[in-house]
Amino acid sequence: MTDGGRAGVVPGAVAAGGMSVELPLWRAISAFRVLALCYALLRYFDSYLEFRHPVAGWIYFGALILWTLASTRAFSGPDRCTWYVLGTDLTLVVTGIVMSGMIDDPARVGHGAPTLPTIWAAGTVLGFAGRGGWRWAAAAGSVIGVANILGHGGPTGDNIHNIVLLMVAGCAIGYVIELARASEATLTRALQVEAATRERERLSRDIHDGVLQVLALVQRRGAEAPAGGADFAELGRLAGEQERALRALMSGGPLPGQREPEQPQDLRALLAPYADERITVSAPGTPVPLPGRAAGELAAAVGAAVDNVRRHAGPAAHAWILVEDEPDAVTVSIRDDGPGFAPGRLGEAERAGRLGVSQSIRGRLLDLGGTAELYSAPGEGVEVELRVPRGGPDPTFPHDLPRKGADHD
Repeated sequence: MTDGGRAGVVPGAVAAGGMSVELPLWRAISAFRVLALCYALLRYFDSYLEFRHPVAGWIYFGALILWTLASTRAFSGPDRCTWYVLGTDLTLVVTGIVMSGMIDDPARVGHGAPTLPTIWAAGTVLGFAGRGGWRWAAAAGSVIGVANILGHGGPTGDNIHNIVLLMVAGCAIGYVIELARASEATLTRALQVEAATRERERLSRDIHDGVLQVLALVQRRGAEAPAGGADFAELGRLAGEQERALRALMSGGPLPGQREPEQPQDLRALLAPYADERITVSAPGTPVPLPGRAAGELAAAVGAAVDNVRRHAGPAAHAWILVEDEPDAVTVSIRDDGPGFAPGRLGEAERAGRLGVSQSIRGRLLDLGGTAELYSAPGEGVEVELRVPRGGPDPTFPHDLPRKGADHD
């Protein structure tokens, strides 16, 4: 393996899972393996008559040619280049090194004759670097180095020199690959945030030109209502609250009354205001803590479900909110004794543009990494089950997009 460490530097960087920044590197590794095979064949063709058992060498190269051609497609990316493929590659390298010490002339081995695979061994180390990073490259290089010392020539100066070159090249490429993958992940998150910001700005313009102006008008008219217009005054107050909430959402700040996400909140306190003569709230006697954002979004989803009860269940309907605090999740069930709805009703509402369930309820729970299930049948009321895991959502996902849809259904 005298030439085994002269792999050079493969240009390019790699990123996670088949991204375009990674493909050039894998194409370079695949091409390197083919060129290294041609070089090894030429070296052996030039000196095979000096071997004690040259036929064994040709048999080995026949297997090496077949494997290189068969695995060329596998070395086109990390998904195809499995550990099984790399293990087979490493086995062929070690076999060739050990065979070199057995079939070559001892005098040639003592004078530093190359092994059968020569620099083809570097392609194996590069494959391990691309698949698993610098640690796996170091492991593969160590196995090849040990095989070279034990099976071909012992710890000579040339062997040590080439082993060091192979290890340095493999570890350097593996380290660069790990950095490139981390950079690609950071870039992906940055692009997601940029897309979310642009969407926020677009929706902010639309909201400012329409919804906010209407809410401000309703608030002013409610404040100007005569003393007897209590209902209209309450409508104006609610419109003012929604206007402030929308402005906070547009600016990216916390909603009015919403704490910072790091500060836990007791879910019971957020759900208690929903209790009245028609709605019963049942919760554990001890606090039900959740991260601030998760608690706020879950309470908002419960509020959307309660609004649906008030809108569609009828004036005589009752509803029950049940909070279950489990070790790995918090579950909130909202059940009413209204008329229910027929199968397919939610799909019809969503196609008509009424996105209360799909966005205000299911969308919120999806962002939290949870689930929202609805059960109903005509005459049997509606049950909504909301479940939020305590692990929380993926912190790298841009959850700050303004939520579509204000209609409930």
